[in-house]
Amino acid sequence: MTAAATGHHEDVSPLALDASALAAAVRQRRWRCTEVVAASLARIRTVDAPLGAFCTLSADAAMAQAEALDAQLAAGRPVGPLAGVPVAVKDLLCTAGLRTTFGSALYAGFVPDEDDVVVERLRAAGAVVIGKTNTSEFGYGAVGHNPVFPTTRNPWNPALTPGGSSAGSAAAIAARMVPLSLGSDGGGSVRIPASLSGVFGIKPSWGRVPVYPGCRDERFPGASGWESLEHIGPITRHAADAALMLSVLCGPTPRDRFSLPIDSADWQLPPPSALQGRRIAWTADMGHAVVDAQVRAAVERACERLHSALGVEVVNAYPEVGPTQTMFETLVALDTDRAGLQALAQRQGITLTGWLAHLIARRWTADEFTAALMARKRIANITWRFMAQHDFLLTPTTAAPAFPIDRDGPELIDGQAVLPTDWLAFSALANLTGLPSASVPIGFTTDGRPIGLQITGRHLDDRGVLALAAVVETLYPRDRWPGPAL
Repeated sequence: MTAAATGHHEDVSPLALDASALAAAVRQRRWRCTEVVAASLARIRTVDAPLGAFCTLSADAAMAQAEALDAQLAAGRPVGPLAGVPVAVKDLLCTAGLRTTFGSALYAGFVPDEDDVVVERLRAAGAVVIGKTNTSEFGYGAVGHNPVFPTTRNPWNPALTPGGSSAGSAAAIAARMVPLSLGSDGGGSVRIPASLSGVFGIKPSWGRVPVYPGCRDERFPGASGWESLEHIGPITRHAADAALMLSVLCGPTPRDRFSLPIDSADWQLPPPSALQGRRIAWTADMGHAVVDAQVRAAVERACERLHSALGVEVVNAYPEVGPTQTMFETLVALDTDRAGLQALAQRQGITLTGWLAHLIARRWTADEFTAALMARKRIANITWRFMAQHDFLLTPTTAAPAFPIDRDGPELIDGQAVLPTDWLAFSALANLTGLPSASVPIGFTTDGRPIGLQITGRHLDDRGVLALAAVVETLYPRDRWPGPAL
């Protein structure tokens, strides 16, 4: 079939299309699935070497799946809504027959015999898994370095981090290697890299997208932690593509006892008029965070633009929960199979490092865990009472933009010395409460680093979060991408 027969021009890449448009073009046979996958693999070969977004490629299997999809389309048989669309999968999520290391030397050669539920559902919808994307070790860290693979770098400036722990998934979207990617988020790991990489990411409501085996499977010490905090969500170019992914990912399974029933199969984004009457709260600092001046100013401008565009009430207010980092880290320790992980490391003669090593080495007490659980209940109650009066809470996604890759956080924010975790002041609240929360780009610093606006919605109002994010996208139209043109 020639380019003319398929209705496209040879000088146009299918990767120039967003996922929704690309899926439609494949169904209409304007692009063959094999052409789309070949374009994605070629883009990865061209741009990924200095970035390290992908840690394991699945080129042969991806082409084989694309060929099978093309045969289905040629025969007039139905295909799924994501047929032929390349997707990148974070290396914390299991892929049957494809190496999954969890970013740890403990699993450097591990090949799962089953897919995560979300991967299974994407494949059933026709999406083509291109490969696995890099992450911090077991997701313990908001950057993209681990002991197994080279550190992932930011496509806007390779000297900087793209954020993490879904570092590779965000970088792959920003560099337009794929139009869709999967991340996981136990304390901001979808939204943080989306913000620092200048793309869209959403952590759905707790239970909206099932998790298994992931942090639910006791067979994998280290990878089986964060059960009460972990979510899986899309990282994409735009909110509409994330909605398309969620239409495939959501729904219950007996493999995840927390998974929710489907309340509606309609994930089409409503028009801006559907947001009339909504009440928006915003804060630049939650009353305690040290925030970069350019980030603060960008959030203030975004809120002013939203007020003008929608004519809705936008008030400066926030739930007074105070700093949550210490309590959050205690809950992570509680959710971590510390004994199993330590035993596995000792058997293999491997030394764990970083935050993970600290959590394992520290002697925790039952009283500390009980205090953290009680603090979580307090925070959840403060937050639902606040959200009863406000439909959305807007904050910076991160307190600072991207920083050098060899650090866990900036040393200074707004001229003040800070702890390595202080730039993460805004993301954990949505994990502690299970509320839907997304990061949407709202421009750049004067030196070209992306800035993200975090939108948190009411209980189970994922569609509202997506709808408001789509409005923000119209106020900040995308006019540039990093890397070579498509």
